Amino acid sequence: MSLPVLFFILVGALSFAAAIGVVASRQPVHSALFLLTHFVTLAVLYVTLEAQFLAAAQVIIYAGGIVVLILFVIMLIGSQEIEGVAAHRSWTPFVGITLGLIMVATMVYTLVPSFQGVEPAPTVIQGGIPEAVGMSLFTRYILPFELAAVLLLVALLGALLLARRPKDEVQR
Repeated sequence: MSLPVLFFILVGALSFAAAIGVVASRQPVHSALFLLTHFVTLAVLYVTLEAQFLAAAQVIIYAGGIVVLILFVIMLIGSQEIEGVAAHRSWTPFVGITLGLIMVATMVYTLVPSFQGVEPAPTVIQGGIPEAVGMSLFTRYILPFELAAVLLLVALLGALLLARRPKDEVQR
C-alpha cells in the first residue's frame, strides 16, 4: 500500500469518526466542533484527490460559514434549550441503526455495479474548474444565484431582528 493511499484512508477514517461525533455528542457545541473537524478533513480529502477548488470552497463555505452560523445559533438560543429538545428516547438508537443500514445497503447496491469498466474522467477544460463554475453561475444559473443571494439577505435581516433586544431591556 502506497503512502498516499494510506494517508487517504487515515484522513477518511478521521472524517468518519468526526461525523459519528456530530451525531453522538450530547453537547451542541461539541457537535458543532466535530462538524468543523469533519468539514476540514473533507477538504483535505479533496486536496488529495487534486480538487483544490472544491477544498477551498469546502473550507470557506462550510467550515467558515455554516459552522460559525451554527455556533452563533447555539450561543443565542443557549444549549440548555437545545438539550431539552433532544430528550433521550429508548427507540431512537434502533431507528437510527436501521436507517443507517438501509442507507449503506442502498449505496452498496448502487455503487458496486458501477465499479466495473469505469472510464477515467476527461481532463479539465482549458480555463479550469473555477472559470467553468463562474461562467455557469453567471450565465445559465443567474436567476437561482440571485434568488439565493436575496434569500440569504432576508435570512440575515430576520436573524438580526430576532436577536435584537426589546427597547426596555437596552441599558444606557
